[in-house]
Amino acid sequence: MASQLQNHVQYSKVGIIGAGISGIAAAKQLRAYDPVVFEATDSIGGVWRHCSFTSTKLQTPRCDFEFSDYPWPERDNASFPSYIEILEYLHGYARQFDVLKYIKFNSRAVSIRYVGDCETAQAAMVPGEYGSLLRGHSVWEVAVESGQKKTVQWYAFELLVVCIGKYGDVPKMPNFPRNKGEEVFHGKVMHAMDYSKLDKKAATELLEGKKVAIIGFKKSAIDLAGPNGQPCTMVIRTLHWTVPSYSIWGLPFFLFYSTRSSQFLHERPNLCFIRTLLCFLLSPMRRAISKFIESYLTWKLPLSKFGLKPDHPFVEDYASCQMAILPENFFSEAEKGNILFKRASKWWFWNGGIEFEDKSRVEADVVLLATGYDGKRKLQSLLPEPFASLIVDSAGIMPLYRGTIHPLIPNMAFVGYIESISNLHTAELRCKWLARLAEEKFKLPSVEKMVEQIGKEMEIMRRTTRFFKRHCISTFSINHSDEICEEMGWKSWRKRNWILEAFSPYTSQDYEEEK
Repeated sequence: MASQLQNHVQYSKVGIIGAGISGIAAAKQLRAYDPVVFEATDSIGGVWRHCSFTSTKLQTPRCDFEFSDYPWPERDNASFPSYIEILEYLHGYARQFDVLKYIKFNSRAVSIRYVGDCETAQAAMVPGEYGSLLRGHSVWEVAVESGQKKTVQWYAFELLVVCIGKYGDVPKMPNFPRNKGEEVFHGKVMHAMDYSKLDKKAATELLEGKKVAIIGFKKSAIDLAGPNGQPCTMVIRTLHWTVPSYSIWGLPFFLFYSTRSSQFLHERPNLCFIRTLLCFLLSPMRRAISKFIESYLTWKLPLSKFGLKPDHPFVEDYASCQMAILPENFFSEAEKGNILFKRASKWWFWNGGIEFEDKSRVEADVVLLATGYDGKRKLQSLLPEPFASLIVDSAGIMPLYRGTIHPLIPNMAFVGYIESISNLHTAELRCKWLARLAEEKFKLPSVEKMVEQIGKEMEIMRRTTRFFKRHCISTFSINHSDEICEEMGWKSWRKRNWILEAFSPYTSQDYEEEK
């Protein structure tokens, strides 16, 4: 049915697109402006609601995944909560802070247009001041499609916060040589995103008694293969380190990367010459810690037996936020022969399954593509030019100051596009920063200075990991938070004493509102 257009433009100061974790955090922090939140579906939760499988669990302990003012009921429970528990937690947060009243459900943003003055747009394109987030007049208009008739309503905002995330909506699909794509395959091909939308009965009917191939070896692929008891073959292009729990040789994992003292060993932006030299001299210790963790993983898990030991150091996966927690019975299923592994850089379809460069074949009735999502293309399809071309730099990275503000896009913020060991904590703190920026409690540096800071962070990621295209700050997350706190006028050191400051992990609880 064709969309129907309503001509009247509704105005609000702040608009938010998306009601996942980042969206509800932004709504809570910006509630002084009565924000309008557009959620394309009928529920909050984002990927936890719409891209989870029965087996999906959180990848971190509860205490590392909570809002600063809304602790988990059983925050010391060592088990990883299921996606259902996470959704219950998010709904509890939304009810506690009355966030739901701001959300327009089943309202999909389909187009954005720039309506600010040309001078504002031009000023953002050259070195100079970024300007105020709230200018007293509309800068962006958003077309929102809603209802069964798909009626399109335009809304105007001074500040637009984009929280649609990097995952979900737009699957990343592999390309194949001519006559070797899924059209020649006689079975069923489905992306993990579509599989996650099946109910239990439909998922069982799809896989039961079938030969299954799963493409990928990241979190979604491991979740699909591990707990279902359904025989499958995992096709792996790039190996990544996986961990069975947050304990290494009996020591808590946070000691290695999540304390101020452990992150002291790693590079970070804006180091003085002496600290840069010290960081270079401490590089053997960084390698030793990575080797220490690798030694435990190769002892604990049968990685060599199944050809799953990566060639790169563990720290490279941690520094790119690609470390995954294994389901409990993953390798026990592999030992039974229910999970097989095939390393391959290239593959394509034949009528009975998948073929590889070495001419070997895997028979399959169902091929599940756990090949990720194209979040950048999702953003680019929504933004108008020239902003769509600016959103990703020449290296394919979103250049965001504090992981939130694009220096060349006026009056727009992005939350949920920078990663760390706890994306919820990362998103919430940046929403607090954004709210204070909107209130003009502080000013942004010049566009030139912001671009310079982003460049420093990108350069550190390039030197730390070959997987640098993911904007991940996990090895210098505390320093990143320090700088955000300093800009907001908060103390950067948040602990009660220097021992805790040096050796205890930083969590959301450390960033409660300052009175």
